[in-house]
Amino acid sequence: MPKRWSGCLSLVSKHADIIHLLTLLRGHWHIDNKSHGVRDVTLDEGRSQGRCDNIPQMMAALRNTVIGLMSGAGSTNIVAACRRFAGQPALALALLSIDLES
Repeated sequence: MPKRWSGCLSLVSKHADIIHLLTLLRGHWHIDNKSHGVRDVTLDEGRSQGRCDNIPQMMAALRNTVIGLMSGAGSTNIVAACRRFAGQPALALALLSIDLES
């Protein structure tokens, strides 16, 4: 067991069985893979140059908003959705209820 988890698990194990602990750990990694993984791999967050003031938090919020909008529109593959919206920006604006034809 990794040393960084030993203290956490020893506290929690007094109140939970191993199945519950594994469920909690899987839940953590599910969130990490679903959100942070998409932001880092798909939206290339790791190479961001914004490191001053509130820029990292703002960019993370914008990336989360983009992922949320795409997911809410029914996209299950964020990479494919990014490509589709990059090629058809009017579709991306329609997610924000912006109509360029008016």
